[in-house]
Amino acid sequence: MLKIAVILGSTRPGRNGEAVARWVTDVAKKRNDAYFELVDLADYNLPLLDEPIPASMGQYSKPHTIAWSEKINSFDGFVFVTPEYNHATSGALKNAIDFLFHEWKDKAAGFVGYGGSGGARAIENLRLIVGELHMADVRAQVGLSLMMDFENFSLFKPAPHQEAAVNTMLDQVIAWSGALKTLR
Repeated sequence: MLKIAVILGSTRPGRNGEAVARWVTDVAKKRNDAYFELVDLADYNLPLLDEPIPASMGQYSKPHTIAWSEKINSFDGFVFVTPEYNHATSGALKNAIDFLFHEWKDKAAGFVGYGGSGGARAIENLRLIVGELHMADVRAQVGLSLMMDFENFSLFKPAPHQEAAVNTMLDQVIAWSGALKTLR
């Protein structure tokens, strides 16, 4: 069975992303076409990139990088849950992605963004990044508005149509993850 990670891309105290990532994972676990696991960046405590050799060489020297590599390598595809900070993804998520290279290659990526514009600019930022890593990003995405899907900008209450959007995105992530498995 395909393994898909739902990566919580914020480490901020009081982050909205935790509720969003848990909800995405709960929606995903109603399906029976893949195994889904929530991966919280906060659990890995990655410092600013501190590996002396570029990730493309695959020669990791730090225990935190090795643990992160093993976790990411175990998945066939990813759903990145990202806030939008200053028209981009979070620094924590960008940093976590940059620690690795081959572990991302030939895997599918889907996106759930949240923010004032539904995280659209953060998702566009991530599309550029994952393309450089030889990942296949799917067309469907989920954009959660701080005005429409959160009460008082902090209590997550997704609009009813958002669950269908998650499932459409997951359909594509699963299809591409299966197709790309033949390349790995």
